[in-house]
Amino acid sequence: MSQSGYRVGVLGATGAVGSTILEILHERDFPASEVVAFASERSAGKKVPFGDGELTCVVPDDETIQGIDILISSAGGSVSAEWAPKFAAAGAVVVDNTSYWRMHEDVPLVVAEVNPEAAQEHDIGIIANPNCTTMVMMLALAPIHREAGLERLVLSSYQAVSGTGQKAIAELAAQSSQALADEEIDDPKVYPHQIAFNVIPQVETFKDGDDYTTEERKVMAETRKILGLGDEVKISATCARVPVFTGHSESLNIETREDLSPDRVREILAAAENVVVVDNPAAGEYPTALDAAGRDETLVGRIRRDPGQERTLNLWLAGDNLRKGAATNAVQVAELLIENDWL
Repeated sequence: MSQSGYRVGVLGATGAVGSTILEILHERDFPASEVVAFASERSAGKKVPFGDGELTCVVPDDETIQGIDILISSAGGSVSAEWAPKFAAAGAVVVDNTSYWRMHEDVPLVVAEVNPEAAQEHDIGIIANPNCTTMVMMLALAPIHREAGLERLVLSSYQAVSGTGQKAIAELAAQSSQALADEEIDDPKVYPHQIAFNVIPQVETFKDGDDYTTEERKVMAETRKILGLGDEVKISATCARVPVFTGHSESLNIETREDLSPDRVREILAAAENVVVVDNPAAGEYPTALDAAGRDETLVGRIRRDPGQERTLNLWLAGDNLRKGAATNAVQVAELLIENDWL
């Protein structure tokens, strides 16, 4: 570390999440003496915005990774599998946004507002950031679990295309323009079906013999790890892709051990960190993806009892999948490392 701050690397700096990480590092005035934008060979030398200036992308190699104190990585699982251990061996603590490290037993999976103490236990120098769907939900689910204990969770998600990346954003924009102009729509390349004006009940892939997608399996497994839940808590997820650029929406059906009234849930969530209760449906006030975009809070509303199940509530929530769902939490974890001297 230099006397004026920390050398921070961002791996995958040209991607949708990587560019948001750079934006948030600047927004939060992160104590960095230098920020290094790491990217693939095809992006070597490319300029990326940072604050009022630009950074020049460099390719990670044995020389360029030296001297990094904190690396925030969002460059895909295979890249992270190769480079996260190399950065850690060179002395950095890696905060990783990919799915690769999340379920490793020796890697903590951290939501800054939920289990910040876990960030201290980075025995191999790597900390994992949860899936964006898990993250958006966790800010609301964890306070309810702490209050009354979780017995069963049924999650349905409605996920924005930016969760897939820049090519998916471009595909939605192109298909929407073609449809509105009454033109022939190009065959889909990113998703298995047209995403414009459609809902696709598949996020990520189906593995052989499994009726749940890899995204759904991630959400279920990560929820258990973050909250320390055993198999006695029943969790089921259905994840869908919707024609929204930014902002995941989710419907939660939550059964608790202790009964909670909707009013008590509103009180709990109103007091929770980075949760905003928006719950006056008769006046059209409830969370939407557009309202959540650009914010770091999870918006929660439509809080009501399930009429067919005791001790069960329904909630609707929305959150920005690029910010709190990925980039902001990673920067918050990096801040925890510095504030608590956990590097």
